Amino acid sequence: MSTKLRMFTRMMSSSTRVPQVCIVGAGPAGFYAAMRLTKKLANVHVDIIEKLPVPFGLIRYGVAPDHPEVKNVINQFTKVAQQDNVNFYGNITVGKDVTLPQLRQNYDAVLLTYGAEEDKELGIQNEDARNVIAARNFVGWYNGLPSDKDLQVDLSNDTAAVLGQGNVALDVARILLSPIDKLKKTDITQHALDALAESKIRNLYLIGRRGPLQVAFTIKELREQLKMKDCSTIWRESDFAGVADVVANLPRPRKRLTELMLKSLEENKLKKEDTNSKRLYPIFLRSPNKFITDKDNVVKGIELFENRLYGKGNVEEQKCVSTNEMELLDCGLALRSIGYKSVSIDEELELLPQGMVNNDKGRIWDAHPRLAKMYAAGWLGTGPVGVILHTMGNAFQVANMMYEDLSKLPRSRARGGFEEIKRILRNEIVDWEGWSKIDRYEIEQGKKMGKPREKICDIGKMMEIAYS
Repeated sequence: MSTKLRMFTRMMSSSTRVPQVCIVGAGPAGFYAAMRLTKKLANVHVDIIEKLPVPFGLIRYGVAPDHPEVKNVINQFTKVAQQDNVNFYGNITVGKDVTLPQLRQNYDAVLLTYGAEEDKELGIQNEDARNVIAARNFVGWYNGLPSDKDLQVDLSNDTAAVLGQGNVALDVARILLSPIDKLKKTDITQHALDALAESKIRNLYLIGRRGPLQVAFTIKELREQLKMKDCSTIWRESDFAGVADVVANLPRPRKRLTELMLKSLEENKLKKEDTNSKRLYPIFLRSPNKFITDKDNVVKGIELFENRLYGKGNVEEQKCVSTNEMELLDCGLALRSIGYKSVSIDEELELLPQGMVNNDKGRIWDAHPRLAKMYAAGWLGTGPVGVILHTMGNAFQVANMMYEDLSKLPRSRARGGFEEIKRILRNEIVDWEGWSKIDRYEIEQGKKMGKPREKICDIGKMMEIAYS
């Protein structure tokens, strides 16, 4: 019997009721919630269940490989997982290996934090063309997500387009335009590194539906792009007509971001064109009408509507309306980066049009007296918005609410927790010890290649190492 299981048994046999909490999803929202719960409620027992054999979700598979500092939060999450009253169980798919009602029967509270794993679609002609790729899949490809390891990405054309102007769109652009020697030192997957080393892409268009005053990327990501070696960012002066006139009245974060764009625009006028550098072209007020393809259904360009903004007051609330004017953009690769949406893992979970689970500040309303209360945190509960700091704040808020509810539990028979769930499962489980073996293996493989780690992209290989 493991140390954690012995402690669990002692807690269960004591006269004090130990609340049993199940968290579905081992990404940042799940770990932050576990962190807050175990801090506020000393005698709680938390089981974190994850579909993949490995933890950390968006931190492992969503953060760009050239942003290692963002991944330092993994050290905090590891300390949480190593607490005696916290367990990680990987390779368990809720809705397939165990149902949500079964979890609710055996826990006092179930917190869903499994994120937003599908991308939103444009719904336009030829969106299924070859080399029209979801940014989510492209990120998974270079970050080692098993489901995306075999993604077919043709980088033989010299021009690419990214539809969207959020931080993910800039991440994708930066990876495509970065010097290969810089990427070699990161934990980017070797298959992506090999493909990018042969890439012919030198021009990349970053296309936004609205104007410079409404961009979704943050100043940190833009500043990084502007400083990139051997890459020029080229703005269209016409996109900034009238922008300088309203800068003074903008909220401070938006003001600083807009000032940086205007400064870069002015610097472009003084620079000599560097014919050897790669180029990023941010384009505003354009919406895709359809993808242009060749006879083999390979994307060759995008037909764009020109847009206009209407409305006074807050620039964030201005309405964007398409005109009848068109622009044709040639490209051999198009990446769709217009947002994510969550999926339902059970018929009783209602999804809203925003791509999130129906909830009230994290509480999923269900008054069934014999089943655990349900909650949602992270992108599943808020929609796919904000950075990791925003996710932390939301997870803490939901955990505080769970604490209030768990503090009022009746002194009835204790729930069985994972001991009962194990009787249901028929698949192999990866615990924290198994993940630690995978972690050590990846780091060792990375050292051989001069990288922080080389991620395993095959679930079968992960399981083999976890059980070695």
